[in-house]
Amino acid sequence: DIIRGKDLFLGNQQEKKKLEENLKKIFAKLYDNLTDKKAINHYKEDSPNFFKLREDWWALNRKEVWKAITCGAGKNDEYFKTSSGGVYTFSNGQCGHKQAEVLTDLDYVPQFLR
Repeated sequence: DIIRGKDLFLGNQQEKKKLEENLKKIFAKLYDNLTDKKAINHYKEDSPNFFKLREDWWALNRKEVWKAITCGAGKNDEYFKTSSGGVYTFSNGQCGHKQAEVLTDLDYVPQFLR
C-alpha cells in the first residue's frame, strides 16, 4: 500500500508527507533511468507521483518483497490466512517460507477493512 500510494497512514502527518516525498524521489529516479522509449512514453504523464510506475513496480517485485519479509521472520513466526471455510489457518514453516505463491489476499482490500 505504501509503495502504491494507497496507505492511509493515519499517524503523524509530517511523517506521511516525508514518506510520500521520498517515494516520489525514488520513483522519479527510476523513471529517469528508463531507457526503453515505449516505457518512457508510457509513464511520461505519470509524474510527479508516478502511481502507474509504482503499481507496475509492485506487480513485478511483490514476490521479492514477500521473500524479504519472510526471510527476516523468526523461526517460530507464523502468518495466518482464512481458508475457504472462513477458518483461520497458519502457513507452513517460517512465516510463509514454504508458501508456493505470494499471499496477495489483502493487496487490494482497503486498509481500514483489514
